[in-house]
Amino acid sequence: MSPEEILVDAIGTRIAARQSQRPLVVGICGAQGCGKSTVSAAIAARFERSAILSIDDLYLGRAERLDLGRQVHPLLATRGVPGTHDVALGVEVIDALNRSETVALPRFDKARDDRVPQERWPVAPAGCELVIFEGWCVGARPQRPDELTEPVNRLEAEEDSDGRWRRFANDALAGEYQQLFGQIDVLAMMAAPDWETVLDWRVEQEHELRAANANGAGLVDDQAVARFISHYERLTRHVLAEMPARADLVLRLNAARQCVGAAKPVMPYASGGN
Repeated sequence: MSPEEILVDAIGTRIAARQSQRPLVVGICGAQGCGKSTVSAAIAARFERSAILSIDDLYLGRAERLDLGRQVHPLLATRGVPGTHDVALGVEVIDALNRSETVALPRFDKARDDRVPQERWPVAPAGCELVIFEGWCVGARPQRPDELTEPVNRLEAEEDSDGRWRRFANDALAGEYQQLFGQIDVLAMMAAPDWETVLDWRVEQEHELRAANANGAGLVDDQAVARFISHYERLTRHVLAEMPARADLVLRLNAARQCVGAAKPVMPYASGGN
């Protein structure tokens, strides 16, 4: 079965058994390029009253991140790690959906590296039965302080030699992000084989964007992609190692993004998830 077929079956079972009037909030965690956006759209198409919120659409605007870069650490000017999202906005949106209200869903334009003006945000209908919250670090937990000591790549070694950037991101993840992730009823993980495959997927994505975009606006070469995704490496590796033991559903993918194994295929009730 495909990842979306497995998730549709599991979500449908969970929704049918629910007694709550609020929507089921399903978190889908997956590294860059694994296909989680495509899977999320396929799931939403099967449930009429559904909404998709991506953590990528919660990125702070460019000006706000430039301020962070000046005030805290230059690497925070680049979107990616915890601390570069508007977490309060995400909590506000999910709270409104839980109250069965109509709500505008934030959107971020990656080509412009900035938030889409609010008047262009799509509106989720009132009375949603399903909220799909997807993203590369959705549901992630922080590392222990001692795990932050050694750099994981050249970016950290050369541009974060004192560890300030990674400690800031880890502290942010340990704080307000846990409130946001606490809204999740069930957590599904699309698990990549390894970090090297994630890098290959991200380069492949960029090649597809170049082929589809004749003028090349907002696109970068392979070397720049490798540097950009280095911002994500530490937490992605941590998630791949730590999350499978606690996620409600783990879909193990091969390099072709095919599901080659599923653990806990029937999503159990989380404590307080009704």
